[in-house]
Amino acid sequence: MTEWDDYELFWKETLKLIKNEKGEQEFAMWFTQVEYLKATENTITLGVPSSFYRDQVKQRYQNDIELKLRELIGKGIGIVFEVKPREADEPVKTEAEKSTNSLNNDQKAMEAPKKKAPHYQLNKDYSFDTYVIGEDRFPANAAMAVSRNPGTTNYNPLLIYGGVGLGKTHLMQAIGNHIYDNSNHKVIYVTAEDFTNEFIDALQDKGERGIASFKTKYRNTDVLLIDDIHFFAKGEKISTLEELFFTFNALYQAKKQMVFTCDRPVHELKGFTERLKSRFEQGLNLDIKPPNYETRCAILRKNCEIQNKDISNDVIDLISRNISSNVRDLKGALNKLIAYMDLVGKPITVEIAQQELRDVIASPKQANLSIEIIQKVVAEYFSLSHIDLKGKKRSQYIVFPRQLAMYISKKITEFSTTEIGQSFGGRDHSTVIHSRDKIEERILADPTLDSTIQTLIRLIKEYSAKS
Repeated sequence: MTEWDDYELFWKETLKLIKNEKGEQEFAMWFTQVEYLKATENTITLGVPSSFYRDQVKQRYQNDIELKLRELIGKGIGIVFEVKPREADEPVKTEAEKSTNSLNNDQKAMEAPKKKAPHYQLNKDYSFDTYVIGEDRFPANAAMAVSRNPGTTNYNPLLIYGGVGLGKTHLMQAIGNHIYDNSNHKVIYVTAEDFTNEFIDALQDKGERGIASFKTKYRNTDVLLIDDIHFFAKGEKISTLEELFFTFNALYQAKKQMVFTCDRPVHELKGFTERLKSRFEQGLNLDIKPPNYETRCAILRKNCEIQNKDISNDVIDLISRNISSNVRDLKGALNKLIAYMDLVGKPITVEIAQQELRDVIASPKQANLSIEIIQKVVAEYFSLSHIDLKGKKRSQYIVFPRQLAMYISKKITEFSTTEIGQSFGGRDHSTVIHSRDKIEERILADPTLDSTIQTLIRLIKEYSAKS
């Protein structure tokens, strides 16, 4: 018997330490599928179910694991990860055993309940397994807690907000899919636009009977998922918002789970009454931030694994360094390269990736955007006139949007600080620089501001495209 035969005991003790330190949720997510395989004098080999799982555990926990093992064993021990299916191969059976097993399996198949068909409103690919958790693990952990105990936690309602393409819908539908697959709860998923249209149809086509049917549908569900509630803030939707308010109250009082997504914090929603805003804020509000470099790499590798495509780390690095806006753009770039690889039949090199993505990874500056468009969009967002942004008033409710418009002008156009200053009422370049610095300071103090800026940039580009 060698001294490292006891390493499995040290590994089990390490797991206990990690569980106490990281908590139940994080431990369950990353360590329940890690299996002790073998050891040598200086290494411990651990089995993991996939290469993606291996990369994530190595990146997040390898140093911590090795440190804890060093403290327990008294010397440095290296960790080796081996991708290994969880289920062992079945032993060879005799023909008699095969026949008996076949009869037993047929009997079990007759007795077993039929597997649920996918939810007709939910994308089955939006699951927690396919959601890549970034540096901020809180949103995903909170979403998983809701999916395990819908309506019974303090996370009701759950509001997920952030810029476009950051994975809000994925996380919301992952909650819905998990609840639907693991319970008998009734789950409804709907976009805010479809909710509005359905309500209008109920009013116009079926009168009181239609409204009664609408109320029955939405107030008797167990889980209600409404995507993009910022849509309600566009135009006059007073009746729809009133119906949403009463639906909200009915479900909340019945302890039914509600999940919403939005492109901005609740307090920035125009057209929402204070009583409705307070309903959204009484639960848990999650801010989904743009992924950092490491998370962007993990997202791309995960998608390569899902699609069973071999893309080199150099190409992954190229995409991750040049596309930082959101997950949607990241996946779009990857899918374009995969389509090229499938259609042309060539592996993707860095040179090919640079050529195929030249429009995507070019400078984010947009020469065709005018400062006037930026001023109009920012002013409208803050319920001002674009003339206010050019004027001399120094009220705080005008100064901040003005600084924000200058900051965005410098960020997404090729105009100089002098040209930008002239467009804002003849101000000099130092005012533009001061505005940029002030906004950058506020982003550090209030990370939610970055989400607002991304929303404004999206609206500006959409406005410009229509012009």
